[in-house]
Parts: sequence; C-alpha cells; structure tokens
Amino acid sequence: MDIQKKFRKEQWKMLFITMFCYLFFYTGRHNFGWAAKGMAAELNISFQQIGWISFSMLMGYALGQLINGNLADRFSPKIMILTGGFLSIICNLSISYATTYTAILILWTLNGYFQSMAWGSGSKLISNWWESHERGKAFGFYTMAAGSSSVLTFFMALLLVQQEQSWRTLFRYPILFLLFALLLFLIIARSHPAIKGYTTEANPSSGNIAQKADWKSSYKTVFQNRNFMIASVAIGFQSMARYGLIFWVPIHFLGNNYKESADNLWLTLFIPVGMAIGAVSFGYISDVLFNKNRSKSIRIGMLCSCAVALLIYVIPAPHHALAAVLMFAAGFFVYGPQANFWTLSPDLLGSQLVGTGIGIMNMFAYVFAAVGEPLFGKIIDYTGDTSNIFLIVAVICTVCACIISFVKPQQINNHE
Repeated sequence: MDIQKKFRKEQWKMLFITMFCYLFFYTGRHNFGWAAKGMAAELNISFQQIGWISFSMLMGYALGQLINGNLADRFSPKIMILTGGFLSIICNLSISYATTYTAILILWTLNGYFQSMAWGSGSKLISNWWESHERGKAFGFYTMAAGSSSVLTFFMALLLVQQEQSWRTLFRYPILFLLFALLLFLIIARSHPAIKGYTTEANPSSGNIAQKADWKSSYKTVFQNRNFMIASVAIGFQSMARYGLIFWVPIHFLGNNYKESADNLWLTLFIPVGMAIGAVSFGYISDVLFNKNRSKSIRIGMLCSCAVALLIYVIPAPHHALAAVLMFAAGFFVYGPQANFWTLSPDLLGSQLVGTGIGIMNMFAYVFAAVGEPLFGKIIDYTGDTSNIFLIVAVICTVCACIISFVKPQQINNHE
C-alpha cells in the first residue's frame, strides 16, 4: 500500500511538472500575433506577408510533429522537451534583434520545429505514467495546461502593449518564464516509472515493443487506420479555427492604432481563458454527457463555435460585457473539443504508438492551420475589414463538425 501511495504521488508529480513546463511553451510561440502589428509597421510589410511568416512557423511545427512524435516513442521524452525548449528560446531572442523579413521568416520556421518537440513528448511521458483507465483525465489536465499557456502569453503581451513596449520585447521578456520552467523540468521530470524503480501493470514492456517496431511499420499502422485519419483531418479544421482566433483576433482588437485600444485589448484575454476552461471541461463533457462518444462531443462543440463566431460577426459593436461573454464562449467551444481528439490516439492505436499517433494528428492540425494563416491575411488585406475573421471561423467550424461525424462512436469505444 505504501508503494502504491508513493507511486500515486509520483504520477501526479510527473503530470504537474509536465503541465507546468508546457504552460510556458506558448510564450515562445503565441507571442507573434501581438508583435505582428508593430512588426508590419516598422518593417513595412503587408499582413499577407505576416501571414506567410505565421504559415512558415506552423509548417515547421507540422513537420516537426511528424518526425518528433515518433522520436518520442523511441527516445527520452524529457530530453526531447528540454532540447526543443532551449532552442526555441534562442530563436525568439534572435528574432528580437532581426531587421529583415527574410531573417524573421527563417527563424520563425525553425522556432516552429523546435516548439514541436514538446507536445508529443509530453503526451508520451504522461502515457508512460498513467494507465488507460485514467488517461482521459490526465490528457484533459495536460490540454488545459496548453490552453492556460495561451492565457499567460496573452496576459504578458497585453501588459507589454499597454506599457507601449516595442514589439521586440515580446520575443525577449516572456521566454524568461519558459527558461525557468525548463530548469525545473530538468530537475524533477522522469520519462518513465522504471527510472524511479516502478513497474506498471499495463504494458510493462512497452518500451521494448516500441523499439522492435521500425519507423516504416509505425507510420504505416497509423496511416492505415481509417478512423484515425478522418479524425486527423477533422482536427486540422479545428486547429485552423483555433489559430484564426489566437493569431488574428488581437490584430482585430488592436484597431488602426497600435497603442490606443486599451478597452478592447483586454477583451481578447477572454478567448484563451475560455480555451483553458474548455479543455478540461470537454474531458468530462464527453464522458458524462455523451457517454464517451468523442465524435458527438467534438461535433457539438464545433457547432457551438460556429454559432458564437456568427454572433460576434453579426453584432457590430457589442457592449463590453456581451463581447467578453462571446469571446469566452468562442475560446471555450473552439478549443475545448481538442481534449477529446488527443484521447483518440491511445484509444484507436494503442499505447505503443501514442507519440507517433499524436505527432501525426498534430501534424494535420498545424498544416491546416498554416494554410489558413495567409488566407486570413489575404482576406483582411483585400476587404480591409478584420471582422471577417469570425465569418471564416464559423465556416471552418461547420466543416470540422461534418467531418468528425464520420468517426463512429462504437468504433472508438471498442478500443477503450
């Protein structure tokens, strides 16, 4: 019993330190949307070019997910996270001193790749420590950390904008928190219970199984799973909608003047707050309200996102209280369903391919998000109206809801 209590304590410790570390990862990625307005003005580049910079980061992230998810199944998730985090810090600092469009484009692409080394690796670490019957809860908390990271990054960016700091400071100050988190993770985290002398009932030799499977067979198994591929396409549209909000909504609320939008600026904070609460909530929503029917939970969430986005688009200048509610609801419903997507990897593929599956699913998510970035930028440049962001998000959410409907609940539950 004493050993069980100690192991339980270690489980939560590993979950929380991984959450804490990832909590600060977005300070090196979601800071770009806040810097875009000042960057465009200083470097005299269009919003379409800004969109291509964001596209390059997302493509770097997507490529990294394809590669690093599989690496996390084979090597130490802890080392993967630390390496990606420290290299991301270097890229951010370099961008803060860059003076050309090309330099920023290249550095932000590399930053995307380095940032991709964390999510799948963290998922693998958590999967190693938590058995199947509790993984839904663990992944819900982990996804909440990602949503909370957006809140933290938005808050830091808002403070810097309010203090009339240069856009360059957005690539310097926030990442100091990531540095601190990485150092704590280095000291506390362990990739597997076996490192601390524990054995788990489920898949005690999973590491050996993963090593026996070659790269080709691992990828082949994932890509041949029809239901997982449908879900991966669906998360692509969900991610496109998510980044439409995260990246372009700050630009929408900054207005024509970069320094004088104080009242509207703070409204944007409700989006990541909604995302964070939605992430942990949808884990329980799918289990309790929809009896573990992940596809139905995701579909309802995305349809609600569509309705909220249309309301924001139709109401031209709502009262601040109403706007805050709508921003929160948009974040809650557009990001919350993502917690249900991640559980599909162990559900449909098994625990040995968690890293590879999540890596491939996340690759789809970021390829689609990357394609959406220059599209959003082009539409804003062409129409001159940033409110069109919400109309596009509504359409994207509807497409996601339709696609996820093809993943049948009984096909998911058979793997639980």
